Amino acid sequence: MNSPSRRIADAALAALGSARFARAVTLCAVGMAFLAFALRSTMGWPGLLGVLGALVLLAAASINVKRHELEWHGLLPISLLVFVGWSALSVLWSDYQWVTLGAVAYQVAFAFLGVYIALTRDLIQIVRAFGDVLRVILAASLLLEIMSGIILDTPFPFLGITGTLADGGPIQGLLGTRNQLGLVALIAIVTFFVETQTRSISRSMGLASIALAATMIVFSRSPVILGTVVIVALAALALIGLRRLDPNTRRAWQFVLLGVSAMTLLILFAARGRVIDLLNAGSEFEFRYSLWRDILDMSVARTLEGFGWVGYWRQELPPFIGINPSTAPHETALNAFVDSLLQLGIVGLFAFLALIGLAFVRSWLLAATKRSFVFVWPALMLVALIIVSAAESSILVEFGWFALVICALKASQNLSWRTRLQAG
Repeated sequence: MNSPSRRIADAALAALGSARFARAVTLCAVGMAFLAFALRSTMGWPGLLGVLGALVLLAAASINVKRHELEWHGLLPISLLVFVGWSALSVLWSDYQWVTLGAVAYQVAFAFLGVYIALTRDLIQIVRAFGDVLRVILAASLLLEIMSGIILDTPFPFLGITGTLADGGPIQGLLGTRNQLGLVALIAIVTFFVETQTRSISRSMGLASIALAATMIVFSRSPVILGTVVIVALAALALIGLRRLDPNTRRAWQFVLLGVSAMTLLILFAARGRVIDLLNAGSEFEFRYSLWRDILDMSVARTLEGFGWVGYWRQELPPFIGINPSTAPHETALNAFVDSLLQLGIVGLFAFLALIGLAFVRSWLLAATKRSFVFVWPALMLVALIIVSAAESSILVEFGWFALVICALKASQNLSWRTRLQAG
């Protein structure tokens, strides 16, 4: 007869290996990633790190129990391993080694949660988890903005909420800045759209969710996000069109689309001044341009290897203490590519470009060819994250990095050259 302790152990192992446990960890991980700023603001770094550490331990225990069921082959993209590996190696030449070590651990922890979710959940289950969490976050953000800007008419400084809803915004919600709120709302629209198209939720719930996210984008008054919305919408239309084409003609149209996209980018670059004026982003662009110029000047000292990975800037440390000191404090370079160059040098920048490039190409091909509409989600998610990377570093930390890892892994899982070699 089994002893009580043995029965308890068996029950614990069964729970750790269950689909319900994997769903619970997934929901908590997605919520923690998107609410990292709010958790830091209310609980401090110790509280956030405690939540993150607990989720990593739970995910690790679950993977250990389910290790014989999981398929690892071809899942981890080499480009992801190279980027994370180079970030870890930067500890060797960093002038702030303990900070770099902690930042790498923070980066790896979010990546590990992304790996766990990609391993244990189907793509449609991941989309549902993102949708459920983002509905709550956006609704809570709107409620807080109404309380701050209309009912109480006072800002909530500890959450970064300025209480300007009655004036038409900009609002920040639980994300800290209008750009971050706008990006999360755009990610939510993509998620709600895919949920509706795959009939994962009712049409009325889908339309209400999209309306909520669109409202948050409007009141965020973010020129960066408004421009990104247009690009994501065009990408969605292009994918829908490609999916309806005959497979024999789809490849030719892919090249046509690539050519049109390249030409459009050239035109937009040539007319960037006019575009900035239309988006009413002149002052914001001037601030960013000044910041990027200072960073590029600073990067000359360590062009190849960078100063060492740190994720969010530590203002008290060089070289960050000397970058654009006349402007308001900032936690990143407000550009993921410039941040990669500063922290990881040319090598790190090319590793980052390879990571997002391969993830996007794989996701786009899957979205255009796979029958299930759910494959559109990673492609549009990456479009949003990559475009916003030109004005924010969100894709390198917390929810942006977490989402990038999941999208990259799901694309690699379904379209990996290593899987094809094994099959051959």
